[in-house]
Amino acid sequence: MSEQVDLQATVPAEMFGLRLDQAVSQLFPDYSRSRLQGWIKEGDLRVNGETRRPRDKLNGGEQITVSAEIQAIERHVGQSIPLDIVYEDDDILILNKPSGLVVHPAAGHADGTLLNALLHHCPAIGHVPRAGIVHRLDKETTGLMVVAKTIQAQTDLVAQLQDRSMGREYEAIVQGVMTGGGCVDEPMGRHSKNRQKMAVVGVGKEAITHYRVLEKFRAHTHIRLKLETGRTHQIRVHMAHINYPLVGDPLYGGRFRLPKGCSDELQDALKHLRRQALHAKKIGTLAPANRSADELGG
Repeated sequence: MSEQVDLQATVPAEMFGLRLDQAVSQLFPDYSRSRLQGWIKEGDLRVNGETRRPRDKLNGGEQITVSAEIQAIERHVGQSIPLDIVYEDDDILILNKPSGLVVHPAAGHADGTLLNALLHHCPAIGHVPRAGIVHRLDKETTGLMVVAKTIQAQTDLVAQLQDRSMGREYEAIVQGVMTGGGCVDEPMGRHSKNRQKMAVVGVGKEAITHYRVLEKFRAHTHIRLKLETGRTHQIRVHMAHINYPLVGDPLYGGRFRLPKGCSDELQDALKHLRRQALHAKKIGTLAPANRSADELGG
């Protein structure tokens, strides 16, 4: 299955001297620069009927045409998996992901994922890269995710993630009693010895996590977190780095310990907690259709 895309535009005089790839990213803002560059290289995007290189300069007045096919995701199939959708329109949907649901197929999880559920709920989403998934939650993390239903919406949401205009807030329970909130600004990368883990590393990518205290308990703290960046396992790594690992985190939480003098009820709850105590509580995004702010909490 594929979707035919036919576009045309005239290069305005004020674009004189611009590279072709720079110009078409402005002329066709609904499509990502990487997709447009691919069309240029494949000959699907032409200038006055001729193929050009992405770096070729324009004079103004040229006719740009695009005739391309976008292939749907064919190696994955839709599966009837329940989705807790809290908002949906023609461009995006926002869902509340349950614990235990893997977001994207990978080794050991060939199907039964959120991607498979999305393909069943909205088959046309197969034409969108990664079935519209623009950010992820760990398998055992619960909470809100925004998904693009069109290529235009996907381009827009990715841009919001990159320029940090998409607000994402989480809530968590951490081990230990915090004295107050703060910010962890520490670069992250792959762990040097355990490739399944991430870590704070000096030559890693920028990672910034803000946190504030909501409620203190005898041995734990309920906190709210806001991300400026979206690195893999960012909250889990940053909280462990400052010695307040998430309750129930099997990868970064260290050896399981029961707090001294805790009640039987708390002991039972902690012993049977099989995941990190982390929930994506709120997401704020500019809706691609009308550019208005949508903020949802879950």
